[in-house]
Amino acid sequence: MRGHSQSVSLCLRVTFSRTFTPFLLCGVLCASPFDALAQEQHEDEIVANLAGGRAIVHVAKDVIVFAAIDQPVERNSIPPRVMSLDTTHIGILFGAAEWRIPADPKPIRLDRNFQHVTRGDPRYQSTPGEGETDLETMGVAFLEKLRPLVAQLNHKLDFSSEDPILQIVIIGYAPNDYGPEVWVVEFRMEQEQVATRGEYWQTRVQRPRFTQLYPPEKHAPRTIVESRYLPDAKGPTLAELIQGNDPHITHLVSAEPRFAKVLDNIRGGQAQKAAPIDSADFMRAVLPLIAGNATFVLGTMDERHGFEWLVPPEEPVEKVQEDKNRPPEAPTLRRTPKP
Repeated sequence: MRGHSQSVSLCLRVTFSRTFTPFLLCGVLCASPFDALAQEQHEDEIVANLAGGRAIVHVAKDVIVFAAIDQPVERNSIPPRVMSLDTTHIGILFGAAEWRIPADPKPIRLDRNFQHVTRGDPRYQSTPGEGETDLETMGVAFLEKLRPLVAQLNHKLDFSSEDPILQIVIIGYAPNDYGPEVWVVEFRMEQEQVATRGEYWQTRVQRPRFTQLYPPEKHAPRTIVESRYLPDAKGPTLAELIQGNDPHITHLVSAEPRFAKVLDNIRGGQAQKAAPIDSADFMRAVLPLIAGNATFVLGTMDERHGFEWLVPPEEPVEKVQEDKNRPPEAPTLRRTPKP
């Protein structure tokens, strides 16, 4: 295995509980039936906008095919955001990936101005439940972004300490010929009352927790892996639909026979042997069937050639700060400009 002076109030539009009901940390008055939770609004209240949905990853032969489906958890939801983490890893962000102070029209996006990780940081040593050193460095980078935002939540929150406020699916290739890997990184919050008057609570974000989805344990079947936010979302995974011979997927094979071998590999626990082009085309064909009316993005990651969009995001790609140590041939998530 590899304090501040701002006045901040909190409104839970929908409760964040162990059943993982969607929530919004907001600085506006809530509509019925949650009016009782509303508090006085101030100019500088902090708002967390959530990204919900599914990340689906198919590790095929010599390529990783990944997708993110947008499934809003509330009215002001943002889509899952895909970003570059280093030259061989991308991240899909769910949960509180965007924060706002109403007085500032520009949101604080956790996928912007990220310092690319170029090597493992010896200051961060992995411990049980954490990733290897390079992954831990990525996690700490997001931890440092979250800390000043979460610290502005000074009212009692109704949430379980086991529910993540931010969830990142890390997809890519590990160093030293380890091969493809998929991790879920979760950030949780904890609160402590520090004043008996005024109901002032100190909110902290905990160190990230890492869960490896791929590769599986030795001798375990290798199939399509999936992560969801909210984790308790209903419905079968893509792997379960394939194993259950879902009629929509069966129809795809009838229309495109070359998908049959891809499905045989997946059902046989040898998804890593599926042909790369056929695997990518299969994912492109099956996503509209499982996404319904929801938007999605689809891309591939190749260890030698890097990242490529197959279905790019709808929003324009903003210019981000370049890492001065980043080699010119390194993969990028930016779209190629149209002539």
